[in-house]
Amino acid sequence: MLVSAAVCPHPPLLVPELAGSEAGEIDDLRSACAAAIDAVRATEPELLVVVGSDQATRRYAPGTGGSFAAYGADVAVSLPGASAADGDDRLPLSLSVAGWLLSQAGWSSDVPGQAVGESSPAEECRRLGIQLAQETDRLALLVMGDGSVGRPSAAPAFVDERAERFDAAVGDALRTADPAALMALDPTLGAELRVAGRAPWQVLAGAAGDAAFDAELLYENAPFGVGYLVAVWERHG
Repeated sequence: MLVSAAVCPHPPLLVPELAGSEAGEIDDLRSACAAAIDAVRATEPELLVVVGSDQATRRYAPGTGGSFAAYGADVAVSLPGASAADGDDRLPLSLSVAGWLLSQAGWSSDVPGQAVGESSPAEECRRLGIQLAQETDRLALLVMGDGSVGRPSAAPAFVDERAERFDAAVGDALRTADPAALMALDPTLGAELRVAGRAPWQVLAGAAGDAAFDAELLYENAPFGVGYLVAVWERHG
């Protein structure tokens, strides 16, 4: 049963070593992500699972490592927990950023990662969320995903007029804990806008089901032309 969820984006710039002179521009975003994770911790889940997009759907064991070398600094990262992973496993970007956020939060219990194929149909994402919710009586999710590319803060040549509307719909759904609205997101439009969060958000919707949640949207902005949203859901009762 899903008891809580934190929703965060996964830009590599969250890692200060990668942000350089731009590090200060997203201090508010880092703070919001930290607050979301702290709120989930306060719900005392039995298990936290990180959900993020990748090319294919697969599970990663606690302790699986990754690196940000491809993004400008060889900063090693891993999912919390004793390593039970194949030595050849490497985390995708979404789960690597999650691992970094959890390390900053001092999360010590084992955390598996669930990658979901970025082109997965909505119904497949919903079913995956249902499966995750059945793993334990007190499940929490850390759901990683960026919004649209092409927001007005991007270079003029890259602005897409549909991007702001898409992200506003996601923001409304996260602010009101509305799984049906997340399920209604159009995968085709999401792909055209290069939305990395569409599939993970729909996994969240599946895990939430028909339950009632208190929700708070902690951050909603597009500092580099990409929509970033941070939210917390906490189950009633």
